[in-house]
Amino acid sequence: MKLTLAVIGRLKESYFLEAEAEYRKRLRPYCTLTVLEAKDEAAVLAAAAGAHLYAFDERGTALTSMQFAHELLGTEAQHGGGAPIVFAIGGADGHSDALRAQSKQLLSFGKLTIAHRLVRLLVLEQIYRGFRILRGEPYHRD
Repeated sequence: MKLTLAVIGRLKESYFLEAEAEYRKRLRPYCTLTVLEAKDEAAVLAAAAGAHLYAFDERGTALTSMQFAHELLGTEAQHGGGAPIVFAIGGADGHSDALRAQSKQLLSFGKLTIAHRLVRLLVLEQIYRGFRILRGEPYHRD
């Protein structure tokens, strides 16, 4: 499965970079992951062409980890026979109406405001957790 994490802005802090590297390493057996650090949404929308786009947005739906695994990472058939998946994380100003409209679903980590640098790590962790859930591997606890 091909996944892209498309984010506005760059990680600069070494501790965030190290955490991201750890999750990228953990995800290698499960998917091909690309992290796109974009300056603006035009690059995110270009990366989403032909893919299933999911945007993390304050207006989004909060899913459980089990729902995230089964509904977003589940069967290939759910994603057009293997079409790539793009998870978009906006910058400080969030996403435009155009990106929201193009998204298959808006997702949220709840009503809290979370720095986009942290959301980036949370998304990677949930992707990893989701693959472990789907394969019945230990990591997730109900």
